[in-house]
Amino acid sequence: MLSSSVTAVWLLVLVNLIWGVGFVVVDDAIDVMPVNIFNAFRFGAAALALIPLWWFSRHKTNKNKIINSENGSTKGLLFTGFALGLFLFLGFFLQTKGLLYTSVSNTGFITGLCVPFVPLIGFILYRTKVSSAVWLSVIISSVGLYFLTIGDKLALNNGDILVAFGALCYAAHITLMARYGGKYAVLPLSIMQLLAVAIYSTLAAMFEYFSGFYQQMSPLLAQLSQSNIIAAIAYSAILSSAFAFWAQTASQRLIAPHKIALIFALEPVFAYIAAAYFLNETMGIKGWFGASLIIAGMLLAELGGRKKVKIQALDQTAVDI
Repeated sequence: MLSSSVTAVWLLVLVNLIWGVGFVVVDDAIDVMPVNIFNAFRFGAAALALIPLWWFSRHKTNKNKIINSENGSTKGLLFTGFALGLFLFLGFFLQTKGLLYTSVSNTGFITGLCVPFVPLIGFILYRTKVSSAVWLSVIISSVGLYFLTIGDKLALNNGDILVAFGALCYAAHITLMARYGGKYAVLPLSIMQLLAVAIYSTLAAMFEYFSGFYQQMSPLLAQLSQSNIIAAIAYSAILSSAFAFWAQTASQRLIAPHKIALIFALEPVFAYIAAAYFLNETMGIKGWFGASLIIAGMLLAELGGRKKVKIQALDQTAVDI
């Protein structure tokens, strides 16, 4: 476990760098492998990667925390994991699908919309009090989304809309996770959610296969024989999920909440830098203005209410709880 706050800060910066570059890695992979098949392999491998971590840390876990006495058995853990996993599946599916039609830069910035969406969904579902700073952040982020998606071409991109709905699903997942996920230990629930996403993705891929959506695609074995596909699955599962989860859990205990919020605002910035370097993507003046407003909205939502920032496992953002 980490003991230095300086090391923890740089570790979280590394995590956000991994997530930012991850958009480029996934964008390259889904040009060859269908989205649902890729996500099935990605999250199945991520769940397997977390099992050893759970195995070696389980002696430190309070067994009463793993299964809540209210549920009485693992049935509650299974139900919660698969229910939360459904929103996680929808979020990743829409985000990854959107990558097929929009830029990596836009995807990174629009995903950040889940931060101001979280308190908004909490207000809608549970009438949780929302501060004026949060309402202002929603307005600022919405204006930023407009400028980012319209950009200098003054044309609406369907991929941006898919990613925006994906961010909405992420926000719903975070909200429900904060309300119901605390009954269970983080690692077992995280593994259950990852398995759920893998299963949902497999079922969706089977539906697409029997519907004839894959007729123009190369055979699965041919896809898996490509090194970039294997590298993308390994990168997403091991670095973006398993390693990032460990780093989040270890680092957040040593860093002040406001610093965590600032660090997690780096993810879309790293996504843009990676897209510019590897894919030669650029944004016009309106795009940059929109992206800046989204980041401003993220920071205002996280810091404006002066609440404790809690990092949720599997969620690539910091949120107010």
